[in-house]
Amino acid sequence: MGAAESTECVPERPARLRVRRWWTWAPLVALGIAVLAGAALRIADRPDAADLIWAAVTVAALLPAAWSMLRSLWRRKFGVDVIAVLALAGALAVGEYLAGAVIAVMLATGRSLESYAQRRATRDLRALLARAPRTARRRGPDGAIEVVPLDQVAVADRLLVGPGDVVPVDGTVDEAATLDESVVTGESRLVQRAAGESVASGVVNAGAGFGMRATKNAAQSTYAGIVRLAEEATAHRAPMVRLADRYAAAFVPFTLVLAGLAWLLSGDVVRAVAVLVVATPCPLLLATPIAIVSGLSRVARRGVLVRDGGALELLGRARTLLVDKTGTLTAGHPRAAETVVAPGGDRDEVLRLAASVEQLSPHVLAAALVRQARERGLALTEPTDVTEEPGRGVSGRVDGRLIRVGQLDGASPVWADRARARTELAGWSAVWVSDDDGPLGAILLEDPVRPDARRTVRRLRAAGLRRIVLVTGDRPSTAAQVAATVGVDDVLARCTPGEKVARVRAEADRAVTVMVGDGVNDAPALAEAHVGVAMGATGATASADVADAVLTVDRLDRLADAVEIARYARRIAVQSATVGMGLAVLAMVAASAGRLPPVVGAFLQEGIDVLVILNALRALRGGLSRGDVAPRTRELLARFDAEHEAVRGVLAGLRDTADLVATDPTSPRCLPALRETHHLLTARVLPHEAAEERQLYPALAEPLGSGEATSTMSRAHVEIRRQVDLLGAQLAQSADGRLRPDQVPDLLATLYGLDAVLRLHLAQEEEEFFSLDPSEPAAERR
Repeated sequence: MGAAESTECVPERPARLRVRRWWTWAPLVALGIAVLAGAALRIADRPDAADLIWAAVTVAALLPAAWSMLRSLWRRKFGVDVIAVLALAGALAVGEYLAGAVIAVMLATGRSLESYAQRRATRDLRALLARAPRTARRRGPDGAIEVVPLDQVAVADRLLVGPGDVVPVDGTVDEAATLDESVVTGESRLVQRAAGESVASGVVNAGAGFGMRATKNAAQSTYAGIVRLAEEATAHRAPMVRLADRYAAAFVPFTLVLAGLAWLLSGDVVRAVAVLVVATPCPLLLATPIAIVSGLSRVARRGVLVRDGGALELLGRARTLLVDKTGTLTAGHPRAAETVVAPGGDRDEVLRLAASVEQLSPHVLAAALVRQARERGLALTEPTDVTEEPGRGVSGRVDGRLIRVGQLDGASPVWADRARARTELAGWSAVWVSDDDGPLGAILLEDPVRPDARRTVRRLRAAGLRRIVLVTGDRPSTAAQVAATVGVDDVLARCTPGEKVARVRAEADRAVTVMVGDGVNDAPALAEAHVGVAMGATGATASADVADAVLTVDRLDRLADAVEIARYARRIAVQSATVGMGLAVLAMVAASAGRLPPVVGAFLQEGIDVLVILNALRALRGGLSRGDVAPRTRELLARFDAEHEAVRGVLAGLRDTADLVATDPTSPRCLPALRETHHLLTARVLPHEAAEERQLYPALAEPLGSGEATSTMSRAHVEIRRQVDLLGAQLAQSADGRLRPDQVPDLLATLYGLDAVLRLHLAQEEEEFFSLDPSEPAAERR
């Protein structure tokens, strides 16, 4: 059965699309031909026929404009379209048929350009709707494959995704898969997902077929949420002219008063018509919404769905940002930061035993352990006699040994006390692994700060946000650490949903406020903010349902992209409106003095309108402080980011060796451990740093603006090599196979110094460099 059957959809026919695009420009073409025909008749000395055609063109534009104006007045809305109707009617009344025809062409040109911009804005959203899967391949209990409607897929169903198929629901892959995630993330590079990793609905299988297990049904899956938001985000004209309506409140009365005075003082109604002709407000009617719609199109291509132009305009005016911690500034799911083992223990074996027992557990911590073990290539064993005690942990037999994973009961040895203290200080959580003889080790889990969080905060400040506040229900100490890392202005910890709402309301009273969150508990605060932004299109969750914008890719830096684009689009809209109206006012004054006949004014206004509309189309490009990264540089970023996992493995051994030297320097295990650590540093870490220096850093000169941007990191490379060489020199002094007491202080300074420098260096690279990669960084997947 073909891929099309498993992801059945009903895309629009290309022929129908071509007809629709032709029809967009048809009125403009028809009116333009008619005006030219009238000009030809005038040249042929047939003025009556020319006037008849031009009058017909004017009437053809007047009737729909008048109907639109009457509908607005019925809804008690008095806008700028009144001037266009009066100008067309006035041109007919005083016999200025050519002026009326030019106004008609001007309005048709603007509407055609507006339709073009709207089509650009909704093209990506229509593509999402067209690709929505309708069926899925499901494995039955007997292993047979059946094609079922998508709404019949349930959580835990086993599915088969064939080559070229669209993944129907969110789930985890049973085997390695090659995926094209561009529909969801906007990043065209193929992504490899290992067995056990999560996969979002809507992505395309770009490799061989693979099996998967559903973790959400269709209605709750990622793609369903994106489709629902796409339907709501289709550009509507009404909210996008909010900016124009504010200008119209002053411009329309001024125009009517000036036209009335010109008529009253001169007694010549033609002067009033001339004022109305040059005041025809295409800069407000069309240029402003074109700029806003262009902004909507661009943020959609960056992975941000904004519900309407009004929300985008508010995002462009925002001055305050309130942001949740878990899942927003942090990854939102735990990862193994360290594995601490008993003296003489094997770190990989402890992780393998824990992951083997936890394979059948649905707990989020269990998933983190299994994912970490698989990333390290550890062979997991299927456990037996598995039992789970809520709140205490899981136990089971692995290779005949009874292994317990969870809390630590009873008295703990000294090494375990040190690990527990380290866990408390760092704000981490610990999963203890024990057998019948006692604790074997502990796996320390953290919810890491997103690598792009600090850079995103800096970009938001540069874009004009004056105040950034962290609101979280977490402990004050943990919240303070995250706040210091990313650089926010204020912290509100242990915050209930009600307190979040109150804080958002208080900030919104002072300035336009944006709230960013990802959980159900954030939904009330998102609804209270001027602009609520949800992290990730997570199906039917309350946060996505009430948000004004949704980040469809799990990256915080797309928020900065959206704010920069929104500000740029709004600036272009204001610029187009003010320049267009300023030029129109000068022409209106000239017309009121009788210096500008209606026909000349019509052509002049046509030039003004084309100028400001073309300026508004600039919003389709530019405005981003960060340029795109070249494909080759992306490959380098992804490669070196992935290598950081191996460097972190060396770091864990480095810390264990330092602790061993600090606590038992006379142990015969010290010198072999030091030599093994030095070997790993020279064999893994130094080649990694040297390759970065030769390949990655020169490639980053262009996206970072200068080769000097990597100079501080290069200096860190020099220091790391110096410390490693120093460790080798210190080891060369221990020829008798034991450490001398006088060596211990210098060795500890070198070991702990290397640990600190390397950890800081890795964090800085991930924040400053690897976050430039528009695809999901490895640091966030870990």
